[in-house]
Amino acid sequence: MRKHLKPRTFKKLKGKVDLSSNTAGIKSPNPFWLASAPPANSGEQVMRAFDHGWGGAVWKTLGEDPAVVNVTSRYGAIDIGGMKMAGFNNVELITDRPLDVNLKEIAEVKKKYPKHAVIVSLMVPCERKNWHDIVKKAEDTGCDGLELNFGCPHGMSERGMGAAVGQVPEYIQKVVEYVKEVAKTPVLTKLTPNIADVRFPARAAMAGKTDGVSLINTINSVMGIDLDTLKPKFAIGGKGAHGGYCGPAVKPIALNMVSQIANDPETKNLPISGIGGVSDWRDATEFLLLGSSSVQVCTAVMHYGFRIVEDMISGLENWMREHEFETLDDFIGKSAGDIVEWKHLNLHHKTVAKIDSSTCIECDLCFIACNDTAHQCIVRPSDYGKTGKGWKIPTVIEEDCVGCNLCSLVCPVEECITMEDVETGHAPLTWEQYTAAGMTGYKEVYKRFHD
Repeated sequence: MRKHLKPRTFKKLKGKVDLSSNTAGIKSPNPFWLASAPPANSGEQVMRAFDHGWGGAVWKTLGEDPAVVNVTSRYGAIDIGGMKMAGFNNVELITDRPLDVNLKEIAEVKKKYPKHAVIVSLMVPCERKNWHDIVKKAEDTGCDGLELNFGCPHGMSERGMGAAVGQVPEYIQKVVEYVKEVAKTPVLTKLTPNIADVRFPARAAMAGKTDGVSLINTINSVMGIDLDTLKPKFAIGGKGAHGGYCGPAVKPIALNMVSQIANDPETKNLPISGIGGVSDWRDATEFLLLGSSSVQVCTAVMHYGFRIVEDMISGLENWMREHEFETLDDFIGKSAGDIVEWKHLNLHHKTVAKIDSSTCIECDLCFIACNDTAHQCIVRPSDYGKTGKGWKIPTVIEEDCVGCNLCSLVCPVEECITMEDVETGHAPLTWEQYTAAGMTGYKEVYKRFHD
């Protein structure tokens, strides 16, 4: 049963909570990094971010000169339920600043902030010489590591880079091998989510001897059509192009892909830097629990500025004290094993909805949702001619409730509808166990389930 929230208590640990992070040999004072994006576009920005407490920064992707040319406008967003920028879209390319200027500033930042992680994101054509040259130039700055950008879904992919590489495992392995031939610092391979199964590119990167992976990059998206002008929203001269989607709305997709890599027998020991919808310390902690050893943030910084890291640091510290974790290693990956394939779920686990009549506001949302779109197990006493106290409050027919959870999700009152575990009297049983026993037909399964 989902319990009412209890007041948080913070236990005192012996010694100080240690937030220091180590991702594939890249060390930082905490796991919070700026992602390779506009917030990490210049030395002045990165230094200001470090002053506010960010533990690391992945420099906005460097390429070969001449620099790229960007378009305007280049950003778009979707607001959901009053939440600004719940989903964020961009058609911006890699850095449009000269390579030598970026390299000079990277060296200056690293010299001034030796304990912070400075990672250089790179993207050049898939030729050995191109990668050798850019890797040597980047590492001459004294940076702590490299991130190979195989994720950018727009603009650069049409030029045979970014996601055009990240969608072909063979290309990933080849380029990683090129880089590892000369790289002296740890190499992270940044993966695209625009692929059927992220485990295959992760395995390819591992075959190329990558030191770790970072994910997810942005998702292909079109932000909509203006119904007055009939033109794409956030258009450039009346035209639109698919861009990269990020922000809070993509976090569940990112968590799934991180967990896939953390649970894959071939890549489960591969260090991960998690990216995708991280807005606060809670989001970051979820990534850490699923196997990330650092988290990268972009959209939230673009929305609220660098100072959000102060709350991230204090929030994570307090949470660690509450759970008596002294270091990140005490809980990194602790929840990954609880993400399983559907066939491993317990078919005998049963929940039913409970409605708290004392907090119900009689909005009827649960009744409408259940009867129109779910399993018709919620009734209103008034429909049966009942009057008096509570005559409008919906009631759950428990024997008909399948525990789908929809009613609790649509209910606008916190904890008014909860899902309560019901003892079935049956031992746990999974679909895998069913099939192993030869119970593959739906009729047999149904009979056994209800016997």
